[in-house]
Amino acid sequence: MNWYEKLKQYFPIEEMKSKEHMELLLEEKGDVYHKDEGPNHVLMYVELPDFVFVDYIFVSNKARGQGIGRKLIEKLKSKNKPVILEVEPVDYEDTDTEKRQRFYKREGFHHAKSIGYRRRSLATNEVNEMEILYWAPNDMSEEEVFEAMKHTYEEFHTYKDKELYGKSYLPVDDVLVLESEKKEDKEPVEE
Repeated sequence: MNWYEKLKQYFPIEEMKSKEHMELLLEEKGDVYHKDEGPNHVLMYVELPDFVFVDYIFVSNKARGQGIGRKLIEKLKSKNKPVILEVEPVDYEDTDTEKRQRFYKREGFHHAKSIGYRRRSLATNEVNEMEILYWAPNDMSEEEVFEAMKHTYEEFHTYKDKELYGKSYLPVDDVLVLESEKKEDKEPVEE
């Protein structure tokens, strides 16, 4: 099974980029968009000068519990810059979501509680809510995480979306929001 098939079997369709999208990123942005693949894992990530973004991390069921996920995360942490990723909120009917969150917590990741992230899937047209987790070797504010996520969304998630999918993803300001902005939106306007 090739790397894309492994990812496609594990990740829900609304979270997946197309194979063409990922291959284009590897080809046209290969200086920063990387694939680390082994018999039991696939890691797709972006490495920029000031942070690393994990696009996809997959460890096969048969290899879980052998420390592969931890080694992959340690490899990224060893770059000595913040590591940011998206994860599904805990769904108590899907025990994998809880296991993933526990794994990242054990690895020292923090939940960016002030960042709201709701993206409409071009594959299903459904709104997909995600949580942002981050690990940083030094202090990093959630505002900095927010700016890094905006950059990631604009440069990688929506890269050539119209060309690849026939339509565009929502603009970044409709997808990512800081809690302070959310509160401002909810306050009544006085006339």
